[in-house]
Amino acid sequence: MVCRIEQADQQPEANAPAPAPQSVAYREYGSPQEAHAPLAAETALAITYNGLSQAVMMVSPGNLEDFIRGFSITNDIVTGLDEIYDIRLSHFPQACQADVQISSRAFWALKDHRRQLAGTSGCGLCGVEALEQALPQLQVLEPTPVPPVEHLQGLRERIEQAQLMARSSGALHAALYFDEQGEVRLCQEDIGRHNALDKLIGALLHAGIDARLGFTVVTSRCSLELIHKAVRARLGTLVSLSAPTALTVQWANKHHLNLIHVPHRSPPRIYSPV
Repeated sequence: MVCRIEQADQQPEANAPAPAPQSVAYREYGSPQEAHAPLAAETALAITYNGLSQAVMMVSPGNLEDFIRGFSITNDIVTGLDEIYDIRLSHFPQACQADVQISSRAFWALKDHRRQLAGTSGCGLCGVEALEQALPQLQVLEPTPVPPVEHLQGLRERIEQAQLMARSSGALHAALYFDEQGEVRLCQEDIGRHNALDKLIGALLHAGIDARLGFTVVTSRCSLELIHKAVRARLGTLVSLSAPTALTVQWANKHHLNLIHVPHRSPPRIYSPV
């Protein structure tokens, strides 16, 4: 797969990590003194597949190749990285255009799905296709052992050490991969909780890491969409710092995804498998 970066006057390194937080001036109430605070950066990212516009979203401007790989897998646009032929990034002030070339099979499936969605009527989550998109049919995973409890000890402190961007600017979610020894191997940060997990999944796939070993941690609320992404990416264990919903637990159990919650002041709780 080839990645090209366009716009010579604004050329970040290919798949570069996010730039340093931007220093922004502010003034406290009752004080004439100006101070500065580092704030997280964000940019608009537009993604097209074979010239067809698919999504525009706000993301943190780093690790965009990993994000596109993960987004393509977890949104069921491609079934594997071998169906992504090319990623071309064009950078502009406050925006980025990603032109992605995918296989003919994946592109025809994408177009067919869009035609079906266009045939629904009404508003909100309406029509059979829209409901199928919210509650999709997913492949059940092969069961995998839960990580030993020792690997979850001091988890919040280790995450804080790994989140370099959030330590300086705040306002960022993280998704992390811990290996079989319980050590942090990868940490991806983004303003969007879905984006952070997509970036991590893309990085795992690109590195050829078997994500069924070890465990993945999300610092955000564990919503049903994150379960969808985890199952599609064939993760073995998903650990959340926030309590899951009942429906999230049902889907994790149904698809044999290990789901663990690490509360602030209580021992880790295994919700799946029961």
